[in-house]
Amino acid sequence: MKILGIESSCDETAAAVVEDGRTVLSNIVASQVPEHKLYGGVVPEIASRRHCEAICGVVREALESAGTGLSGIDAVAVTYAPGLIGALLVGVNFAKGLSLAAGKPLIPVHHLRSHIAANYLTFPELEPPFLCLVVSGGHTHIVTVDGYTELRVLGRTRDDAAGEAFDKAARAMGIPYPGGVELDRIAESGNPKAYRLPRPSVDGAPYDFSFSGLKTHAINLIHNASQRGEILNIPDLAASYRKAVVDCLTRNFFLAAKNTGAKKLAIAGGVSANRLLRRTLESECKKRGLTFYRPELCYCGDNGAMVGAQGYYEFLAGHTAGADLNAHAELPVEKSYGEA
Repeated sequence: MKILGIESSCDETAAAVVEDGRTVLSNIVASQVPEHKLYGGVVPEIASRRHCEAICGVVREALESAGTGLSGIDAVAVTYAPGLIGALLVGVNFAKGLSLAAGKPLIPVHHLRSHIAANYLTFPELEPPFLCLVVSGGHTHIVTVDGYTELRVLGRTRDDAAGEAFDKAARAMGIPYPGGVELDRIAESGNPKAYRLPRPSVDGAPYDFSFSGLKTHAINLIHNASQRGEILNIPDLAASYRKAVVDCLTRNFFLAAKNTGAKKLAIAGGVSANRLLRRTLESECKKRGLTFYRPELCYCGDNGAMVGAQGYYEFLAGHTAGADLNAHAELPVEKSYGEA
C-alpha cells in the first residue's frame, strides 16, 4: 500500500511516498530555516505563507521521485495536529482537496505519533510494545507504545520542552538560529564539567520534566557575567548545559524503563538528533542489556516519510476522515482521530 504523506506543522513543507509503512520511495523537504534565521526563530505568519507557495511543488516532486502519479497512490496522509495552526491548515486543506479530487482515502496523523513512526523506517523489524522518549522544540514526553495506534504518556514536561530549553539558552549565549542545532555542534569542543548547572526534577512525578529553572539559571549566569565584564567560555557553557539537559532526559527515561520492565527503548523528535543524547542512550542501553532504536538523522526533523509511515497504521486501524477534517494546535498523543 502506497501512501502520500504531507507535513506542514511548523517551518518545513514536506511530502513523501511510503509503502506499507516501512519503505520510503521518496522524501522531499523544503526548509524555511534561512528565512526564519533573520528573525531568530519561526514567524508563524511567514511559515504559513511559505507553505502555500511550496506545497504544490513539493508534493509533485515527491510523486515524481517515487515513480508514481497520483493514480498510483492508495491514500493521502496529513499531519492535522499539533503544531502552528496556520501552517497545519495549509497541509490539511491541500490534502483534503487532493483526496477529494483523486478519490483517495484521507488519513489524519498526529505529529508526535509520526515522529515515533520514523523509527519504523530505520528499523523495519521494530514492532510495539516499546518505550519512546519524544523530544522536540515543543514537546518532551515519555510514551509507552502499546500498539501502532495505542499510546500512553507516562511523563511530560511541566514547562519548557527540551528543544525550547536548548533554543532559548543558545540565544542567550549568542548562538545563531537554529539554536539547539548550533549549540549541539559547539558543545562538541567544550568541557561539560566547566560549569555547575542544576538537574531539576518534579516532586511526586518522577517521569515528568522541568527545564525552565535550568534555562533561567544559565541565562542568569550569562547576564551576571556580562554585568561584571567577564568573558564566558561558550563551548564549555554549551557543553555543560547540554549535559544537564541530557542527564535529566536519560534519568527519567531509564527510571521509566526500569519500573515498566521495558526492554526496547526508542527516541524520536527533532532533539533525537542531539549527538550527546544519542551517544548516552546507546551506551547506557548496552550496559543495561536494552535494545535501543533511533531514527536516521534525515528522519529526526519534520518530514513527510514519517507521516506516511504512521498513516499506514492509522489506515489499518480505520482512522480516516472526510472533508470536515480540521487542524488542531494542541491534541493529546493518546487520542486517535474520531475518539471523543
